[in-house]
Amino acid sequence: MTAPGQGLLLELSRGAQDGFSWSLHTHIVLKIYQEMTPEGYVVCRPVGELDAFTIGGLRQALADMACYGSLVIDLSGVPFVDSAGLGALIGGIRHTRELGGQVALACNRPTLVRLLCSTGFDRVVNISDTVAGAAATLPAGEPNVVPAEV
Repeated sequence: MTAPGQGLLLELSRGAQDGFSWSLHTHIVLKIYQEMTPEGYVVCRPVGELDAFTIGGLRQALADMACYGSLVIDLSGVPFVDSAGLGALIGGIRHTRELGGQVALACNRPTLVRLLCSTGFDRVVNISDTVAGAAATLPAGEPNVVPAEV
């Protein structure tokens, strides 16, 4: 994990001519930023579509961030989510909670919020329109202790 205020970036690319393989001629289909805030929660910020092709990277990123306790998933950079993307989000939320953590969502895209609410996602996790609003719904407590890297 990075220090507060610094971010980490994971990029998943799709080959321009090679379908879904890695190549020198690629365009980015999903970027996942993560940031430890001074307030003690982690922000996961995917940018791009969450679909059957990109969910592997999202699942791994959420699994890696689950141990930090308080997690805000910021969907403001996500224009599209399919059922596989919703499943990956639910899986990441469940895993974080199994480890004793809390999760909230930030989403300022009306069509995506409508999708989340129509599928009952808002009954599983708090959804706010800003990261600060989502963070405010997390239980107050001691700031998270970042695990030592081995």
